[in-house]
Amino acid sequence: MDFLQTIILAIIQGLTEFLPISSSAHLILVPVLTGWSDQGLAFDVAVHVGSLAAVMLYFRRDIANVTVAGLRSLKTRRVEGDARLAWAIVLGTIPVGLAGLLFADFIEANLRSALVIATTTIVFGLLLWVADRHGATGRNEHQLRWIDILVIGVAQALALIPGTSRSGITMTAGLLMGLDRVAAARFSFLLSIPVIILAGGLETVKLVQAQQSVAWGSLFSGALLSFMAAYSCIHFFLKWLPKVGMLPFVIYRVGLGVILFAWFA
Repeated sequence: MDFLQTIILAIIQGLTEFLPISSSAHLILVPVLTGWSDQGLAFDVAVHVGSLAAVMLYFRRDIANVTVAGLRSLKTRRVEGDARLAWAIVLGTIPVGLAGLLFADFIEANLRSALVIATTTIVFGLLLWVADRHGATGRNEHQLRWIDILVIGVAQALALIPGTSRSGITMTAGLLMGLDRVAAARFSFLLSIPVIILAGGLETVKLVQAQQSVAWGSLFSGALLSFMAAYSCIHFFLKWLPKVGMLPFVIYRVGLGVILFAWFA
């Protein structure tokens, strides 16, 4: 990997991990469209570490509060407030973990084509638009019901299909369950933490087993750039979301999907 490739892929990962436009789709498409060789497992691990560090730093107070409250609830048996949110994150992560164990190999072998990405990009982009226009009723993430959490968790499992967007589908489900825009985004970002840890851990295991050589300079640069892009993305996305809504991302997704169909069909 040359330095330009490192910069572009790291920034794309950092931005698209949290915007509702699918990081996996972009990381698959960039090498296809540019002719670059695959960036390798080590780089994937590095940029995931950068994204994880960004979301954990940004939500450090929330993470501390829900962790303490969740642990305390084990003793008190009272699940409310931050403790409820802590268990919501745990419950919402279970479906994607099970789906990954059961279907990851099938998806890897059969659903990483440009046409699949084009289809999911458009379909789930339009669903995001519907949810944004008709779903939100003003509830916040602390008002999630258990059925809401389960629906969002199951929706997150669909993000294993490239082009769906983990953040996009969880925000869509959150909006359909009645969360306001910022609450849907905040819960999506908190829900990303265990998922990124699980995905990064799996890639790390594969990396160790593959015994690949490591270009530490590229990995450090990739992690740092991914961190900076992800942190900035979270900050400005939450700031602008109440004003601009999801429509710009819907337009981008539909436009990208149409271009992909025209290019690869």
